[in-house]
Amino acid sequence: MRITKDMLKAWSACHAGYKWFIEKFPEGEGEYQTILDALAEDDRPSDAQWLMRKAGADVGAILEIESGAGRKHVFAAGYLKISGGLQVKGYICAGAGIKAGTGIKAGTGIKAGEGIEAGWGIEAGWGIKAGAGMGIFAGLCVRISRWAISARVSAKTKPENLISGAWAPVSCDETASVTLTTAEEV
Repeated sequence: MRITKDMLKAWSACHAGYKWFIEKFPEGEGEYQTILDALAEDDRPSDAQWLMRKAGADVGAILEIESGAGRKHVFAAGYLKISGGLQVKGYICAGAGIKAGTGIKAGTGIKAGEGIEAGWGIEAGWGIKAGAGMGIFAGLCVRISRWAISARVSAKTKPENLISGAWAPVSCDETASVTLTTAEEV
């Protein structure tokens, strides 16, 4: 999906966001996912979330990433598929669903237009939200004896659509304690 300067004008983009777009994409257009990647890299989460609200989900797009940490934010125009686990300091957002082999951890928030699935735990500093009528599933690959530790779901508030996972509320100041590793073969 291509995003153009004319679309941004029609959506009443703010001056600073429009100026950033023209500087990054002087031809006046760019691929939706490429723009989201640039916004994440430039630490512009509010602009990325605004664009995702305006453009909607690109359900034909799949962003596949390896396990890892060190990213500030991850924004996916459609589906986000993580081979192992993912840890970011800011936001993880997907226009459609999120699926991780092990755990998902964000310092701020995790949001998906559809469901969220993780082999192990899901953790966010503020909130975890799945699309309307969709579920949040953690601990899909966890032994029952490790459920309370490895299927942990924690955020400032309990997600409304939590279907599977051991709920553990955290305060905003609490440092997350989940270590993400590669998924065990079951």
